[in-house]
Amino acid sequence: MKTGNDPRHQERREIIKELFAYSFYPKNKIKTKTAAIVKHLKEIDKTIEKVAPEFPIANLNRIDLAILRLAIFELLIEKKAPPKVVIDEAIELGKEFGSETSPRFINGALGAAMKLMDND
Repeated sequence: MKTGNDPRHQERREIIKELFAYSFYPKNKIKTKTAAIVKHLKEIDKTIEKVAPEFPIANLNRIDLAILRLAIFELLIEKKAPPKVVIDEAIELGKEFGSETSPRFINGALGAAMKLMDND
């Protein structure tokens, strides 16, 4: 059973914090996995625009954006964790850091991303 003390969950929490800070201060030093996400940002953001077209990147809540960027990276680029795990973790991070509507939004966007993956 997953707990908040799970090292993978803790790592994801730290990455979310770094991605959130990066959205305000892109010149800050970032760790390896966050740097990999930033390296693929154009591709990740294009995917987010496809799965949530009614929410332009510039208008998205920055914490939701950070969570989506990590999850899309894990789903489409890294492909190490099972998709269900990635989505569940993203929803949990949305509950922890986001607004009341974040978990539902994140779930919907990542569900649409899964459909994109299935069509590729």
